[in-house]
Amino acid sequence: MHKELVENIGEKELIKRLAKFMPKNQVEDDCAFIQTNNNNLLINTDALVENIHFNEETITPIDLGWKSVASNISDLLSSGSKKTIGITISLIIPSNTEWEWVEKLYKGINQALDYFGGVIIGGDCSAGKEKVISITAVGIQGDIKLRRNACKPGEIILTTGTHGLSKLGLMIKNKTKFEKNIFLTKKLTNQSLQHFCRPKLNTDFLKVLLKARSNKKITKIGCTDSSDGLFQALEDLSIASNCKAIIDYEKIPKHKDWPEGEEWDKYYFFGGEDYQLIFSLPKKWANSVSNLDKNIKQIGYFTKGEIGVEFKNCKNNKLLSSKPFKHF
Repeated sequence: MHKELVENIGEKELIKRLAKFMPKNQVEDDCAFIQTNNNNLLINTDALVENIHFNEETITPIDLGWKSVASNISDLLSSGSKKTIGITISLIIPSNTEWEWVEKLYKGINQALDYFGGVIIGGDCSAGKEKVISITAVGIQGDIKLRRNACKPGEIILTTGTHGLSKLGLMIKNKTKFEKNIFLTKKLTNQSLQHFCRPKLNTDFLKVLLKARSNKKITKIGCTDSSDGLFQALEDLSIASNCKAIIDYEKIPKHKDWPEGEEWDKYYFFGGEDYQLIFSLPKKWANSVSNLDKNIKQIGYFTKGEIGVEFKNCKNNKLLSSKPFKHF
């Protein structure tokens, strides 16, 4: 009898099947929502696995510590967290790991917490064949719930910043050889390395949303982050909200020195780990938000129709044939 393998069913199908063991709609977003008598909580768990998400050639332990926190805080922000309470850390390392590596990892974690907010409130350690840093972050739900299933036809799609930089930073770290006609400026190189090693997040995002909101009756909007790439984020919103995403290629924000070409479009849309927020708003609200924060750009809209992502003003016909990052 043929047995199904996880690598064949893929991450999305795996999560879908695991959902039957949980309360309804528990896996629609990265964060779990816990209602309490005082503050409603958001809880997120994210793991970085050696040779899947990192290795010692591409990132230092101190930067890895920062990044492990940033990936979790990004998920909290994309659900509408107004404050991070703290994190717990499950650390799995080979027994022959040097203490200096662990010390630097935790220094990076604390540097990130000093920057983003929160403290270490617990954790666990165990031996294993490869290093794994699994963090659970706890935040407080803000006045607006951000959820993947809350996008609506007619709403404007926005992004908090550019994409592709973290992918390029990884490629530079891996000493990737580019085509001879590709020239990377010093500014693009430095910013790409910064995005890969020490990603910064838009921690004021919720404040901007609230300041720009004219209709206070709206307390839920569609949102996710681009940890798995811009295209995957758009597809996730489309599927969860049951509407079609139309993206205007000419409106997507790119670094001014970003090279042109089909491969560079692939790095931009499918690179991942940029931790930008992708969200949708009614047109009036969207205009107010993009006026308040010039880094936030309108890149398309949602409409009724078959779920998925469609591009307009795009000459790259191969773009949709690319595949998002897969964990299995």
